[in-house]
Amino acid sequence: MKSALLQQMYKDVVEGVLLARESNYYTSLLNLSVEQSPERDESGNGMHLPSPDGGIRSHQDTEMSDADVLTTADVSNSFANVNPSFCPREVMLLQLTLIKMMVAKAESQEVEISMRQKYCEIFVLLLKEAKIDSQLICLVGSSDRLLSHMASKSLASLVYFQLKEENVLNVTWLTFILKTLSGFPVDTQVAQCLWTLTAVLEEVLKDRALPKTGILMKLLAPLDAVLEEFYNSILVHHFDSHCYTSPYCEAANNLISFVDLLEALLTSRIELELPLRCQRVLFLKVSYVLNLISSSVHYLIKKLFIMLLKKCVLYKTREDARSGSLSLQNPSLYEDMLALSNAVLQVVNLAWFDRIPLNERISYFGGSEAPSGGDTQSGSDQTVLRALSLVVLKALEFKCQSSATEAEIKGDFQNSMSQLLIFWKSHLKSSPQSHAVVHQCEWLSLIFIEQDDDLWEAAKALLLIYLKFDRLRHDTADNSSQKEEETCDVLTHACGYNPHCVFLFSLEKIAFDSTVLLDFLISSETCFLEYLVRYLKLLRKDWHQFVEVCNYFDTKHASFRSIAPVGLPHQAKQSCMTGESLQNACEQEPQTPLSLASSRNCLVFTTEQRDNEVVESNLSNSLICSDSTSLLGSLQSLVNYDSSEESELEPDGKECLVNTKKVPLINESKKRVRETGCSYTDDAQNMHKSEVLPLEQKAPNTSSCLTCMASLDNFIPLRVMLHKSTKCLEELQKAISRLHRRNLFPYNPSALLKLLNHIGKISKNVNSQ
Repeated sequence: MKSALLQQMYKDVVEGVLLARESNYYTSLLNLSVEQSPERDESGNGMHLPSPDGGIRSHQDTEMSDADVLTTADVSNSFANVNPSFCPREVMLLQLTLIKMMVAKAESQEVEISMRQKYCEIFVLLLKEAKIDSQLICLVGSSDRLLSHMASKSLASLVYFQLKEENVLNVTWLTFILKTLSGFPVDTQVAQCLWTLTAVLEEVLKDRALPKTGILMKLLAPLDAVLEEFYNSILVHHFDSHCYTSPYCEAANNLISFVDLLEALLTSRIELELPLRCQRVLFLKVSYVLNLISSSVHYLIKKLFIMLLKKCVLYKTREDARSGSLSLQNPSLYEDMLALSNAVLQVVNLAWFDRIPLNERISYFGGSEAPSGGDTQSGSDQTVLRALSLVVLKALEFKCQSSATEAEIKGDFQNSMSQLLIFWKSHLKSSPQSHAVVHQCEWLSLIFIEQDDDLWEAAKALLLIYLKFDRLRHDTADNSSQKEEETCDVLTHACGYNPHCVFLFSLEKIAFDSTVLLDFLISSETCFLEYLVRYLKLLRKDWHQFVEVCNYFDTKHASFRSIAPVGLPHQAKQSCMTGESLQNACEQEPQTPLSLASSRNCLVFTTEQRDNEVVESNLSNSLICSDSTSLLGSLQSLVNYDSSEESELEPDGKECLVNTKKVPLINESKKRVRETGCSYTDDAQNMHKSEVLPLEQKAPNTSSCLTCMASLDNFIPLRVMLHKSTKCLEELQKAISRLHRRNLFPYNPSALLKLLNHIGKISKNVNSQ
């Protein structure tokens, strides 16, 4: 009888029909009638479930075989079929579902006020007279996982509803949380308790209309001390035990639930001006987490904690979120980030990376093994690799920003970057088609290229480190010698953080496609805007260094060697000789002492070509084309930004694209030779001409171009990389201007446009000389 009445109530709630009968009537229907016997054990086997007619009988009398256990889909299907012979378990699942649904409707502003008031009356009676919270807590400890899960969801909903509507924290639930967490590790069943607390916290954070500061203090202040104590208890265990080798065991389940709670606590910190101790404990005692990551705990748990550390280093307060940077003005945040950075750098310098074997299995649909017959190559988990790398880079950034002198960070920075470079080399397996990495600055783009937001966070961190070192050197410029400055410049390449190299390698990876940069600027998921503004300011005052690095890139590709068999002129040979020491510093293993070169104007890339394939790839890399869409391997833009203007396609861009389409694939190599040869002319004007002319008209001039290149008297250094990079920035400036004129750009880009215009003027002045 009761099951039929519950089904009718379920139907009325779903259809939005006002519950017409007295609230006491519906309270009696929703009463779980769960009693706890005095001899109840820890697994909850001593609790009693109601019979279908509302009576009480033992849970042990109603146990079913595995074949009879109903899934959630089975329960949902049974709601549609009026069946008066529901078993007690089905009746209880229906009651729990109704409680959860009614709480959601009572919080919805789309539901009529009369219905919401009716639901509130029922909840008040359930909590004060039926003691539904105590019954739900009994079910949370049930060995029946479905009942336990549904009870946890209903309990969290009621606690949150009471906290929101009455501004009162449920005392019964609070006592349950305090008792369970304080009893660990004697009482090992804490996963459902942690899950319920996390669910309540997340509901508070999701509610935009709720005054979160007062609610969070009411919720977390009574739990502050016990949460820190629990943090110490659960993370000081010896995780080398076999109990943690499976993600399905009780111990692992406790840790996974605790990670979810720590993430919610981290998110909630933004709402309080003075965070509680439980919101700071992850920063202040991060060494516990670092030890867990390097232990033999299951890989899934390691990954969850690594991703949590990544969220910590990227954490921003509400004020910081507006500016896009991490402020050092917040005292508690400054102290916490400093503690986290010191702990991370300390373990990294103690070969912490060596104790973290990254999982080489890639996840597939339906399992974690690659399908049979597939040609997928196994490799390290790139997500975890990027997360660990970003944690170290952000720790270095913060350590540098908080240091007053170069000596405070220089040694730790070099050691940490050396360990990080070794870590990258050991876990990034290059494909047979990829070229060998000969410069440390390239590793950053190789590691992060598949994740845009991480890429620019990492690039920004290295840029800020460089700017900090540069500022400290200028503050002591009177006492520093020219040789020391040259040594520091070499170190930027050897440690892989030269800002111009990092920027050019990143452009190279996206095929110099300005529309990709535009996507980054428009996206709210990346910090590319902040990075680009800072880099352009550096580029404006450090243009000569940028030009030198571009020349190094051109020497690396050495395309002219495969076109004309002529030797390098005297100046170029001398440059290669003076650059030998820096090249060795860039190519050596990072753990060995760095051999510092004394020359500033030295070559940082190797010019040796290993085989014909490398020569061919280098030749294609030196191809100059005004439109990035004609580049081989160019990334497709997410949006066609040219459509924002009716007819603003530049003539040279259109003609270049058309001419590229005219060339048959069989003549691809000949086209590269002609374009490359004709692009390396004596001045910028001839270079521009060679790009606009059709290929058929270029062919007769090829020999003259080669003859010009073969002449040592007329030798001009290659400017391929400089042209590509400045052309990309120029196209970016034009695209932003078009969108801004039509009010299609999402924010005011005036400051950015000024910087891009200034860089364009500098570039034109250099080319005209």
